[in-house]
Amino acid sequence: MTLPRWALPLAAVALLLVLALLSLTMGSTPVAWHEALAALARPGGADGSMAQAIVRDLRLPRVLLALLVGATLAMVGSLLQTVTRNDLADPFLFGLSSGASAGAVAVLAWAGDSLGAWTLPLATFAGAMVAAAAVLLLVRRAVGQGPAQTVLAGLSVSFLFGALTHALVFAGDQRAAHAVVFWSMGGLGLARWENLWLALAGLLVVAAFVALRHRALDALLAGDDTAHSVGVAPERLRVQVFLVAAVAAACCVALTGVIGFVGLMVPHVARRFVGPLHAAFVPCAALLGATLLLGSDLLARTVLGAQELPVGIVTAGLGAVFVMLWLRRIAVR
Repeated sequence: MTLPRWALPLAAVALLLVLALLSLTMGSTPVAWHEALAALARPGGADGSMAQAIVRDLRLPRVLLALLVGATLAMVGSLLQTVTRNDLADPFLFGLSSGASAGAVAVLAWAGDSLGAWTLPLATFAGAMVAAAAVLLLVRRAVGQGPAQTVLAGLSVSFLFGALTHALVFAGDQRAAHAVVFWSMGGLGLARWENLWLALAGLLVVAAFVALRHRALDALLAGDDTAHSVGVAPERLRVQVFLVAAVAAACCVALTGVIGFVGLMVPHVARRFVGPLHAAFVPCAALLGATLLLGSDLLARTVLGAQELPVGIVTAGLGAVFVMLWLRRIAVR
């Protein structure tokens, strides 16, 4: 029996609402569901209750950050898989995570919080953008500018910044090593009302690009020659996608650290249900990515009781299982 194309998005919306309510009520301090809903319904939140403070000030920003980052990473992964024609492409294949990690380690182990609460997000954003610029520079100087050159440039920059990160950790303040390790595994602990705008900006950048260029991306699915025949310049489009991906991923990494595999897994599931055309495929991937990261964060916060597990560990475990099943599926073919 074949399910209609709208069945998966509808199920994802229902699951998303359930996970959001569970995320507001579950944690080291349980909150009854009716108290959580009452905290959301009261305007201004002036009654000062502990439940209201937990829901409105701590858990609701975290839920929103999970939704924004999960959707953004899934959309970025969808675009990168299209332009590189690589089924394993995701936002962190191209050195973005390594550059962000180098910026974060430089702050945590050397600079401290000289810029206040924004020191770490600014450093990670700057590191990701430097890595993106390095990849683009390598691609521009390479012979040809196809998807293979982009992937190789990304891998080389990733290895370079990875080595720099390890050197900074080794030579820096060893007391910061735990913070460095926790940040590199990814987490949503920095979620605050005042910094959600950065994650929203990343989402809006990639969403606006898809809205404007989805037909050009569809043309690229048929190959570079076909894209040329309909007036699309593949090389220019790849550079545009990479710039958008770099900015959007940097906005996410600046707040959450390195959360891998969301952008790798989700596009495959979305493409299977709604097809490869980007007007439907990318929004579906965004919805599934938000659901996946919200569910992963809920699991990370509750599986060890009062101790929080970095959400990147959960997504990495799911990603490993996904890749194994994907490889098995290819082998059966």
